[in-house]
Amino acid sequence: MIIADVDEVEIVVAHDERATLRVGDVFLKIDGDPTRIDVEVEAMAMAPIPTPKVLWRKPPVLALAALPGTALGRLGESSTASSAAWAAAGAATRMLHDAPLPPWPGRSLNDIASRLDGECEWLRRIAEAALRRWPPVFTHGDLQVTHVFIDGDEVTGVVDWSEASQGDALYDLAILTLGHEEHLGDVVAGYGADIDLDVIRAWWSLRSLSAVRWLVEHGFDPFSPGCEVDVLRSRM
Repeated sequence: MIIADVDEVEIVVAHDERATLRVGDVFLKIDGDPTRIDVEVEAMAMAPIPTPKVLWRKPPVLALAALPGTALGRLGESSTASSAAWAAAGAATRMLHDAPLPPWPGRSLNDIASRLDGECEWLRRIAEAALRRWPPVFTHGDLQVTHVFIDGDEVTGVVDWSEASQGDALYDLAILTLGHEEHLGDVVAGYGADIDLDVIRAWWSLRSLSAVRWLVEHGFDPFSPGCEVDVLRSRM
């Protein structure tokens, strides 16, 4: 496929594991681990909610069409999306979780507990509520607000499916609302089920704790206002 002439190339994200570039209306994902691209393509094909169109694939590059609309929000910034849009994100997440399970398993309780122990034992008492048995559902695995696209009050699609697997429904809801606690009620209303908010808060802590070192090592700033360190501070 030939990409039409464009004025600039935007670096969306880049670190030593993978990079995503935007070239006009095409996103190019470059990943050193081909299994992550395999998972992403298969998960998007299975997902019952809108996903980006796969334009072409030539390892280690995957080309995806840009989604209409804008991201639901960005971690560390106030979201300008409406309450109805956040509720739509909750409803889309519920639709995903009600879908048939993907054939590959997700992280085990032992994997999660081991990572938590290795990162910071002193925060364990805050995050332990997440370490319980859950009925597995089809989870996105990295449902942060920059991966959810909206147009007005509607979800137009969800991107970045490389972490998709069987997992905990409340983990997806926690990642969707990480740093946007003020919209948790909207998401839960859209999701349409009884939710243990203490588990959501525990996942906020666990995700933030386990991500801080990785973010620093890969050139991101978890200390920016509203980001992971602020999330941890708010739970203490």
